[in-house]
Amino acid sequence: MPHRPSGKLASDPGEYVHAPELQSRLYKRTLAIVVFSQMFGGAGLAAGVTVGALLAQDMLGTESLAGIPSALITLGSAAAALLVGRLSQRLGRRYGLAAGFLAGGLGAAGVVLAAVLGSVALLFASLLVYGAGTATNLQARYAGTDLAKPAQRATAVSIAMVSTTFGAVAGPNLVEPMGRFATSLGIPALAGPFLLAGTAFLLAGLIFLLLLRPDPLLVAQAIAEAESGERSASGAAAGQPFRNRGVLVGTAVMVLTQIVMVAVMTMTPPHMKNHGHGLSDVGLVIGIHIGAMYLPSLVTGMLVDKLGRTTMSIASGVILLAAGTVAAAAPADSLWSLVAALALLGLGWNFGLISGTALIIDATSPATRAKTQGTLDVLVALAGASGGALSGMVVAHSSYAVLSLAGGFLSLLLVPVVLWFLAGRKAPASETTTSV
Repeated sequence: MPHRPSGKLASDPGEYVHAPELQSRLYKRTLAIVVFSQMFGGAGLAAGVTVGALLAQDMLGTESLAGIPSALITLGSAAAALLVGRLSQRLGRRYGLAAGFLAGGLGAAGVVLAAVLGSVALLFASLLVYGAGTATNLQARYAGTDLAKPAQRATAVSIAMVSTTFGAVAGPNLVEPMGRFATSLGIPALAGPFLLAGTAFLLAGLIFLLLLRPDPLLVAQAIAEAESGERSASGAAAGQPFRNRGVLVGTAVMVLTQIVMVAVMTMTPPHMKNHGHGLSDVGLVIGIHIGAMYLPSLVTGMLVDKLGRTTMSIASGVILLAAGTVAAAAPADSLWSLVAALALLGLGWNFGLISGTALIIDATSPATRAKTQGTLDVLVALAGASGGALSGMVVAHSSYAVLSLAGGFLSLLLVPVVLWFLAGRKAPASETTTSV
């Protein structure tokens, strides 16, 4: 291999195949780019979470439909996850992630225009497109794992997620300032956070488009193809036992945690507003919730790598049950009780997402990984859409406490799912392993 100046990376993926030092340098550089982009991506996703339901409630005049924005965002996220995954598989992470974030930015701009015009139809259409940004924000967690060693995978996911915290926590706490800024421009106050979201998503997309070269997924594919050829030539077995079971369990963990988290989170701002809390209180609760979703990630990733995917999946279910119980028991006028409940909700989701993601990465290969990840994230997004859409109806016909308790008990399904996975690991190594 020709001498390469220090700090200079190869542009041809083939040059990385037998160059561990180059692989390590590109892995670290990719993580740095993901961190930089996710700081903006986190700010972009926070707008829909914080004021989406309030904006719909204000425009529609009813609480029973307040869950629709969350459902639309997650439906848009589902479609985008599929498209971003397939685009990434074909052209690399760079183009897939850039396209998703740029679409999310356009969707946020559409939400602002809808609020100005008072158009519910445009609002709903724009929220669907805005969902592309939230999907891409999650898809970006995979970019850092393409060149990670097996014992680094959960930690790599967590580094991507923890960087989201900076923007995600700042976003909800900028609700009032952005509302005042929007009002000064003649825009409804509740649309203000979407001005921030649009700018943040566009910047995140441009960072990936301009900086993510060489593409880590294309490099990982080149390495995997070379290793596969070498194994075939030597007659070595190339199977990955229990691949299907790992993908199914990882998906189930992420789906269950997403349903519970989205359902309770979606109805917390309307619940608070109906009991006298102002936008600053809502911003504080959601800001701490999002912080708990992302900030523990670095520690979570190390725990998942050291204690195991299954142990942390069960821990996720236990914490989500605690969150539902605290939310149900919290007096409606008690700000700090709601803070505690939503912090636990975010932490339980964090444990579930990182352990589920690690299970899926373990069970896939670079040749199909991005496409599989995008497809499975569709299921996660649809689960969130279901949770968001049904949450408003559940609260309208019962109460926020009933919704919270139901979500907590639903999370206990993670226990039998994990037990099924552990039973599969004791099965014979000849078990069928068709890839997803």
